[in-house]
Amino acid sequence: IDDIWDVSAWDIIKCVFPENYLGSRVITTTRIQVVAKACCFHGHDHILEMKPLNDKDSRRLFFGRIFGSEEACPHHLRGVSVEILKKCGGLPLAIVAISSMLASEDSIQKERWEHVRSCLGSLTNLTLEGVRQILNLSYRDLPLHLKTCLLYLGMYPEDYIISRYDLERQWMAEGFAGKENGQDGVKVASNYFNELVNRSLIQPVKFDSRGSVTKCRIHDMMLDLILLKSAEENFFTIVDDTRAITGLDYKIRRLSIHLDSLSNGQAILPRNTSMSHVRSVMFFGSSESTPDLLEFKFLRVLFINLPRATVDLSGLPKLYQLRYLRISRICLYQLPAQIRALQHLQTLDLGRCSNIPSDIVQLPHLMNLNVGSEVFDGIGKMKSLQHLCAFDLAVNTIDNIENIGELTNLRYLFISCGPHPEDTERRVDVLRSSLGKLRNLDNLLVSMRGCIDGLMPLSPPPTPYRLERFVMFRNCWFSRIPSWIGELHNLGELQLQVCELLNDGVGILSELPVLVHLDMDIRRAVDKMIAICAGRGTFPALKRFSLQISSMTYLDFQAGVMPKLQRLEVMHNMSGSDQNGAAPAGIEHLLALEELSAAIGCEGATEPTKRSTESALRSAINMHPSHPRVTIRFFRRNLKFLPE
Repeated sequence: IDDIWDVSAWDIIKCVFPENYLGSRVITTTRIQVVAKACCFHGHDHILEMKPLNDKDSRRLFFGRIFGSEEACPHHLRGVSVEILKKCGGLPLAIVAISSMLASEDSIQKERWEHVRSCLGSLTNLTLEGVRQILNLSYRDLPLHLKTCLLYLGMYPEDYIISRYDLERQWMAEGFAGKENGQDGVKVASNYFNELVNRSLIQPVKFDSRGSVTKCRIHDMMLDLILLKSAEENFFTIVDDTRAITGLDYKIRRLSIHLDSLSNGQAILPRNTSMSHVRSVMFFGSSESTPDLLEFKFLRVLFINLPRATVDLSGLPKLYQLRYLRISRICLYQLPAQIRALQHLQTLDLGRCSNIPSDIVQLPHLMNLNVGSEVFDGIGKMKSLQHLCAFDLAVNTIDNIENIGELTNLRYLFISCGPHPEDTERRVDVLRSSLGKLRNLDNLLVSMRGCIDGLMPLSPPPTPYRLERFVMFRNCWFSRIPSWIGELHNLGELQLQVCELLNDGVGILSELPVLVHLDMDIRRAVDKMIAICAGRGTFPALKRFSLQISSMTYLDFQAGVMPKLQRLEVMHNMSGSDQNGAAPAGIEHLLALEELSAAIGCEGATEPTKRSTESALRSAINMHPSHPRVTIRFFRRNLKFLPE
């Protein structure tokens, strides 16, 4: 339980824990000593006080963030660097904040660093207030456009996991990120996000296969600073009790409503408070309903995350300035019959929706569309679309499938197919032709049923060469690894299912120069040995390799292959004569390996066989010079792989 602030909160929480002396553990964190003691069981002080970093580790963190190492620090900056570092008091948050700010500087002039030291004043024994002073300095150092973007994160609740793409689209909708130096708003917003990450002002939570941050959160102390700055500048207003905004004497420009603490769970706005200047509204928590949207005449961003709430969208067509609309998929709502009046709309994210208005194709600026798998008559008119999720082959007309090829700005496409219609083969042929025209597509996800060789012929390549991510879901597969995949030289993530792994299959993939994440599900291999050898290629960039195969197959990693592999996942079943305790050979050649994970279905296997298998895996790992972590899980039933 993270960050408890007072004893009364713990007194409420602990009521759900039975005192039965069974030895269970609850870990809490707090910044307050009295709270820490209150959380201890019957006076036993099991308290771990986090100590500041020692001088050696502080230096490594500080200089490593700025220069890569202490040795690379210019001589004229060493003295002032040590003085700045002392003011951080060994606190990682303070060190990271200051070093990230200095690392973002174009200049390494001593005067600039001395100015930073002076701004920190007479800090010696760093307190929480001192950390806030350091964070404030990092904030003041930001250019205006990044200050605005950072403040916007305060609209989200504490510890909320924030989607990068939601955030960037909201920035664009508000006008914080637009065309700049020949780059479009999408690229500019992405650059802004990356800069905030590089300055360590937001904390990464999740990464994609290329190492880019996809989800983030705000540190509690940074959020405190954001709330303070927002109050000073009237940037946004947070409400956890609608009575708190009654009769406010200032204009509300952005509104974040947290409903968890409301006694009746009703999102009702007070009559005496004007909402006419509100640009962004976000709803979080639990509520039975939402207020009348007509209260927000000039709204640009509407974000509703209220599970099971009934959302009234009747006023939606009159929100003429709306640019961003997202409603969580477990809300209850119905779109109006017409939405063509939303001529500025850029993002429409509704998860699943069964009543898409036919005039949606008349929204000229719509770039991001997520509405499940509805029918899109006239979809070829939506020239601005860059993100489409999902397009269902079964319910769309042949004309619509053909018109997909006209969406030349499309970068992300999720294709699905419900119950197969009689003319499935023709639909697949038309789709294959359309995909070949999407020269900007870099993310392709496919969820169909059965073999999709017809959609993706084994040669030549039907998809654009710039594809960076190709994901097949488990209900579809190729008969073998298509040769054209080897020509996708920008591919960073590949998830595919294959009926039969031929001898040249691994070689096709091994030459992909930037492939970082490979997930393969194989029904059977031609040979009992899958050899990963330095022949055609070495998987030069691969960091994660996951292999699922229905029966035990030997893996052999030869010297020189997968030089960057960090995580290896193997899933298979024991069966018949294959129950011989075999383990991957040559693991010691995977020099960067950090972790091996094995999941084994052992239906019908004996305990000695299971012990033999585990022993073989651990022996293989013990041959590795770095002794990677190993996790082995046995399942009583066989694991399910591709159907026969």
